[in-house]
Amino acid sequence: MIEVQNIEKTYGDVYAARDVSFSARDGEITTLLGANGSGKTTTLRCIAGLIKPTKGDAKIDGIAVSQDPIKAREQLGFVADEFGLYGRMTAREHLTYFAGFHNLFGSEAEAAAEKTIQILHMEEIADRRTEGFSLGERAKVALARALVYSPSNIILDEPTRGLDVMSIRLLRELLRELRSDGRTILFSSHIMAEVEDLADRVVMITDGCVVADGTPDELKQKANSHNLEEAFVTLTSVQGRAA
Repeated sequence: MIEVQNIEKTYGDVYAARDVSFSARDGEITTLLGANGSGKTTTLRCIAGLIKPTKGDAKIDGIAVSQDPIKAREQLGFVADEFGLYGRMTAREHLTYFAGFHNLFGSEAEAAAEKTIQILHMEEIADRRTEGFSLGERAKVALARALVYSPSNIILDEPTRGLDVMSIRLLRELLRELRSDGRTILFSSHIMAEVEDLADRVVMITDGCVVADGTPDELKQKANSHNLEEAFVTLTSVQGRAA
């Protein structure tokens, strides 16, 4: 479970996140929904301990990120919007290398890498250097790298960006399987159809603020709207008028 408690992040006088609070529960897919520049990536990076919030904190399976960031991150797989691959390493080498950060070495790391390669159907690219990979191939390696040590919580920042149709379908199926296993899935998106297809719970964010939090049906009812896109426009417009 991921608990976000009053996270605020400022850069000088600019607020990237304002008092953001929500929970992502075990066995659910929670989506942080907002337009580009709304504060989604900042919030996710604060949760993952990649940047330090100005105020507030996050807990990963009850472990406060501010107090024990290493132990908190051990419970978390994170797929960033920038993949940061090493061009001279193969996809398989990436997986065994990152497995080592979580105390999987030798045959254990190799077995974990092979299992992940099979799950993501990466056999054709597994033993190629990542230099020259397409955007979709790079995204696959980044996702595999986050899954190789079987974390109980998974954060994905715009995970379908750059993927082809078949890869998107595969990713969605994988996220549903991980949810069925009881994992906590938190991902950011600005694609309404994707959110409606996957999300058990939606956290709407605009201008760094959470404006609504609930199931898709609850949010549509709250906004008196027939679909999530209309609900998002209605609820974020209310926030804009209030500001």
